[in-house]
Amino acid sequence: MSTSLDPESIPPTVAQEKMISDIPVESALESFVSNNETLPSVVVDWDGQHDPENPINWPSRGKRGIITLVSALTFLGAMASTIFAPGVPFLMKDFNSNNNQLASFTVSVYVVGFCIGPLILSPLSEHYGRSPLYHGSNVFFLIFSIACAVSTNLSMFIVFRFLQGLAGCLPITLGGGTIADMYPPERRGTAMAIWTLGPLLGPVIGPVIGGFLAESVGWRWIFWLVTIITAVLSIATFIFLRETYAPTLLERKAESIRKLSQNPTRIRCKYDRGQTGNELLIAAIVRPSKLLARSPIVFILAIYVGLVYAYMYLLYTTFTPVFTSQYGFTTGTAGLSFLGLGIGFVLGQVLVGIFADRYLRAKAKQSTDGKTQPEHRLPPLAVGAFFIPVGLIWYGWSTHYRAPWIVPILGTGFVGIGCVCAFLSSQMYLVDSFGIYAASATATNTV
Repeated sequence: MSTSLDPESIPPTVAQEKMISDIPVESALESFVSNNETLPSVVVDWDGQHDPENPINWPSRGKRGIITLVSALTFLGAMASTIFAPGVPFLMKDFNSNNNQLASFTVSVYVVGFCIGPLILSPLSEHYGRSPLYHGSNVFFLIFSIACAVSTNLSMFIVFRFLQGLAGCLPITLGGGTIADMYPPERRGTAMAIWTLGPLLGPVIGPVIGGFLAESVGWRWIFWLVTIITAVLSIATFIFLRETYAPTLLERKAESIRKLSQNPTRIRCKYDRGQTGNELLIAAIVRPSKLLARSPIVFILAIYVGLVYAYMYLLYTTFTPVFTSQYGFTTGTAGLSFLGLGIGFVLGQVLVGIFADRYLRAKAKQSTDGKTQPEHRLPPLAVGAFFIPVGLIWYGWSTHYRAPWIVPILGTGFVGIGCVCAFLSSQMYLVDSFGIYAASATATNTV
């Protein structure tokens, strides 16, 4: 590969830095970066717009593979939040407890870890890269899932359930950033729609599986199943997942150049701002909190999506008691009542995913410079604001008046479509707005 260096073509006013945009051939590098005190710093960047090392230019097949892996991890983490819900009565019986508050807490404590983790852990991907955090998350999620399965008392179970949620939160907060690493804005809609099926369908399918497992082989096998799936995905991730974060990849290129250079201190990554490692780490950790405090739109979207999630999880808690007591479903078949919501999620993903990219391309054609704005991602929010209350009123009215079981399930389908509109639209807006800091921005939205 060649270097993009032409000192004569750089005006004197901007000649303080010369750009080197690819990992250079060793001989070419040594001839340029010699022991010469007059040389300016060398900034490492991509080798032009079509550099094959840039994740944006990776083959579509490789990108789809990474999206599939990340989507599967996101689905698993979300599924684990509700898969245990049908097994709670069996756990309480095993541990000889009748405390209803603790019974509810065994499920909700996972969500507590799921909410705390993003603000602390996700920004680290903007310092260490995406792949180390995915791998670390998988390992710890595996360990804590095993710990839940072998717990011998309620206190032990609750602690490990919280830690399981803490470890399982990373894919849902890193996924948006990973997609932003690999896709330009006008092609992100479809990829985001595929990925967001995980956090939405996971909690729906979880109780269906958990109900049958708890009834047939016991509640511990719920966690053994999660452990087996995690182990398989962890192996696949170690083999196939590539680093996608541009600053990390360019820093690796810069480091390889430094090893060949007689003046390594002159070579820096394009994203290097001269901060120490500790300064970068602290900046990454506090970035989500700063975004929440200083950006009104980030704060408003976080509140809105938080309310949507609250309504969604509140709805989850009603399905089993409503359909077992009013419609005579068993513990296993009560999980099937979640499928109306799931169908709504799928329909919403298809509609919003297709609309988002087409709408963005149409706006790009209308623009004089061919560019779009992140605000073009927001129209589906209005649709969600209509569908969610309509679906909730439909569900509440039909169950109150004991309408046939299919009627409330149809109402939950409207809620599912509205939730997709809210979640997907806000995620795409934050990813488009904050670029390389998308993980920090989406962390605020997850909380």
